[in-house]
Amino acid sequence: MSYAVMDSPVGPLTLVAADTGELAGLYMEQHRHRPPLETFGSRDDSLLPEVQQQLKEYFTGDRTTFDVPLKLTGTPFQQQVWSALKDIPYGEVTTYGQLAATLGLVPGASRAVGLANGKNPVSIIVPCHRVVGSTGNLTGYGGGLDRKQHLLDHERADVLF
Repeated sequence: MSYAVMDSPVGPLTLVAADTGELAGLYMEQHRHRPPLETFGSRDDSLLPEVQQQLKEYFTGDRTTFDVPLKLTGTPFQQQVWSALKDIPYGEVTTYGQLAATLGLVPGASRAVGLANGKNPVSIIVPCHRVVGSTGNLTGYGGGLDRKQHLLDHERADVLF
């Protein structure tokens, strides 16, 4: 593995490249479930140029979906939740309970969905920021609630205009 760091409106983003060249991680500063930096291999900021370009386009409002190859490592349940996250439209939100229902899970499964959501290794591109609490309030986000709010505001502004 190796990694690149790029600037963004939500602070530096660490992009982790799998040995196969796929994006295996996208972490913000002080990301709650970020593995130790030394596990990412060597730094090369020229890595993952397509990922960097698509993220720049996202932040300028020129991109609403991503189409970069991903290598997501997690349990089958986490994989299921992360796959469902990619179906949440740009500029929209859903709740943990609604996401659990979409997956055909029992009503009390929203907590398990929230835990899997929190372990998403590729934030922004797999849009875990689009999931909110049952009352619409912002709840946990690995990159911090201020960044979650920033991403939601960014997307809503693009949808409204």
